[in-house]
Amino acid sequence: MEKLHDVIIKNLPEGFQEGMGYGMLGWSVPHSTYPAGYHCDPKQPLPFLGIASQKNFIALYHMGIYADKELHDWFVAEYPKYVKTKLDMGKSCIRFKKPETIPYELIGRLVQKMTPQQWIELYEAGLKR
Repeated sequence: MEKLHDVIIKNLPEGFQEGMGYGMLGWSVPHSTYPAGYHCDPKQPLPFLGIASQKNFIALYHMGIYADKELHDWFVAEYPKYVKTKLDMGKSCIRFKKPETIPYELIGRLVQKMTPQQWIELYEAGLKR
């Protein structure tokens, strides 16, 4: 978890705020940047990324993968270049059953791909559908 945290911190674009949310360590767009907050609970900042150590796996939650098909498809195509095991992924959740199979370099590339402003625009476009 520490190594995953370090990779995220090193590669995450400026403007995201680290904190606890939904029972895990996460990064969000702070109210100072996006005053409206998260539509489900406007008191909460807009969530973007989270990591959690579950009972049987380590989870990486990346809302950009859920909201941006192009980013999702890029990640799915790149994953086999880094890891021999099958990708275990939900809508925004990537599960790693063994820490040694976490593709840290790929995760670093993934978190670099979206700025807070890009995430806000994508989020708002999804809300207006």
